[in-house]
Amino acid sequence: MAPPSEDPAGRPGGGILAVTGVGRPRGDPGAVLSGLLAQPPAPGAGGVALWGSRACRGSSLGRLRAMWNNITVCSLWRPSPSFMSSRIQTLTRLFIRNYKDFCKDRQTIWTLQNSLCQVMKKTVPTLKCNMFPRCFVSNKARYGQYTKTFPVLDGSIPSVCEHVFEENLRNSEACIQRYSELLCKVSKGGGENAILRHTQRNKKLLVRERLRMLLDDETFLELSPFAGFDLPYGDVPAAGCLTGIGKICGIWCVFIANDATIKGGTIYPISVKKQLRAQQIAIQNRLLSVYLVDSGGAFLPLQAELFPDESHGGRIFYNEAIMSAMKIPQVAVVCGSCTAGGAYLPTMAEETVIIDKIGTMFLAGPPLVKAATGEDISSEDLGGARMHSKVSGCVDHFASSEKEAYECVRNIILTLNYELPPEETLEYDDPLYSAEELLGLAPRGYSYTLHIKLILSRLIDGSRFQEFKAEYGTTLVTGFAHMEGHLVGIVANNGELTHDASLKGSHFVQLCSQRCVPILFLQNTAPHAPEPTSLSQAEDHTNRLKAQASMMAAVACAGVPKITLVIGGCYGNESYAMCGRSFDPNFLFLWPNARVALVDSRHISTFPQARDDDCIGDDSELKHLKEKLDEESSAFHSSARLWDDGIILPQNSRKVIAQCLTIMKQQKYQIASLQRYPVIRL
Repeated sequence: MAPPSEDPAGRPGGGILAVTGVGRPRGDPGAVLSGLLAQPPAPGAGGVALWGSRACRGSSLGRLRAMWNNITVCSLWRPSPSFMSSRIQTLTRLFIRNYKDFCKDRQTIWTLQNSLCQVMKKTVPTLKCNMFPRCFVSNKARYGQYTKTFPVLDGSIPSVCEHVFEENLRNSEACIQRYSELLCKVSKGGGENAILRHTQRNKKLLVRERLRMLLDDETFLELSPFAGFDLPYGDVPAAGCLTGIGKICGIWCVFIANDATIKGGTIYPISVKKQLRAQQIAIQNRLLSVYLVDSGGAFLPLQAELFPDESHGGRIFYNEAIMSAMKIPQVAVVCGSCTAGGAYLPTMAEETVIIDKIGTMFLAGPPLVKAATGEDISSEDLGGARMHSKVSGCVDHFASSEKEAYECVRNIILTLNYELPPEETLEYDDPLYSAEELLGLAPRGYSYTLHIKLILSRLIDGSRFQEFKAEYGTTLVTGFAHMEGHLVGIVANNGELTHDASLKGSHFVQLCSQRCVPILFLQNTAPHAPEPTSLSQAEDHTNRLKAQASMMAAVACAGVPKITLVIGGCYGNESYAMCGRSFDPNFLFLWPNARVALVDSRHISTFPQARDDDCIGDDSELKHLKEKLDEESSAFHSSARLWDDGIILPQNSRKVIAQCLTIMKQQKYQIASLQRYPVIRL
């Protein structure tokens, strides 16, 4: 072997360099190399560090022996960019092959490559960072390098608007008080007596305790917690089930969990609607679904509202088959009584776990068997865990306890052969303005609306916004920004949706669809458009309708994920162009102050009255209509009927939207070719 100070060709400063340490690296590779980066390289002839040579022994660079084992680094006097890039690739492949346990995820590999690049740059001062391909630069570095050039929004509140800010703040505080009261009701489930009966007599865990055992130790996104309040057939807190999105073994999953403390898990029409919405979210975002079934079947007095139609109870089972054909896995746990329709749900899942002593499945329970045949039979013999796991084969896994059942579900998910998204934490800047100030920017009414950029400056990273067509159609604000590192296109109302604003919105939505950028709609539409009083105004009105129709078509056909946040009013046809519920956004949330209606009750007196004396209502009828509209347009009335995916507090909006963007991003790692048939049990 040639001496370290010269290469085999006799040129000084080169050489063959062997790093022959023993042992495996410990800790994060970036942390291991960070100490090395601070040390000047021990120069060989020509200023090239000779890793593993006598000059490095005893120095900090000698610790590389603990990092690289059985790897040979070939150094040249003047390395070219292509040569250095190939060295990094070779070193990385060798390291991964020798230390498979250490390189468990892509983030570790990226960190390793970046650290090695920095070491080489320290070693060869003339080396430029741009000599390495982009794949060697982490997303964090790219984000910090480029996105900070977006213009910064001025989010300071003008002094002339302080009185509007104070009025909005008082209204927001009242709405949040009602929000807290309803949340407290939801947390109590079916009440103290039902909880005692569920936990002590039936020896079962509460639904939120089950979720804590099933999900990873991270916060989950609960959907529509206020569904089921103030309905014609009474209150059904949380619609009798919890739905949401959480992580299991690092994979985002939709969960549907019956709460048997609420009317024994009986299924009401609102329960069917909530479960169908959860399945729709799973289909849109290609998310694994987990069912925790503890249901007493349908509420028979309301069977006409939950059985016969296309969007009624049978659709749940249809969706299960379609999801399986789409290669969206579904796992069920029978953790209570599954009677009648409730028994089909776990039977149609791809894998099912049943819990001994508490899990049962049958179309009719022992009382009905007794009434029909006169035979006495126990629940265990009729449809218990041992019968279904040993005799019928309706379930696949027998669990002796709830803890064992949820561990079994986690093990099943580990067999799905999913490619996990890389565990990378994007670097991002917080907004320059406090999110708490959003309470004063949430409009009490349309006339209390402040400029939308004041809200944007408190939601987006670093309050930086790349605006699109800033001087055209100014009643609609469009542009690009980041939410906790995720690029997103923003379409936000800043007044009436005029002709120019609609054309601008249509153009921008198509751009986002072309570039595969998800879109966030901030909706605060005008209560109603003034009626035309002249021929020219009628022409303008017609042109505006045509432009709005163009924007509706662009929104409906955009092939990218869409999130809608109603921050104020959701009125009339303008709400369609802003991706209202009927335009199928991936997620739709409301602020507590939001209003959802065809018209605003506060403007109903401005509508023209019919000329027929028989059709003119008196003042009392008009007053009653306004009160009815005012009650039905509140955010809580909307959420109780599942016209949205939940009410979120303004100060939590940024976190929820970023979480949704992360969830929607996972599907690109699970996309697979469709198969013709679902998994069918024998």
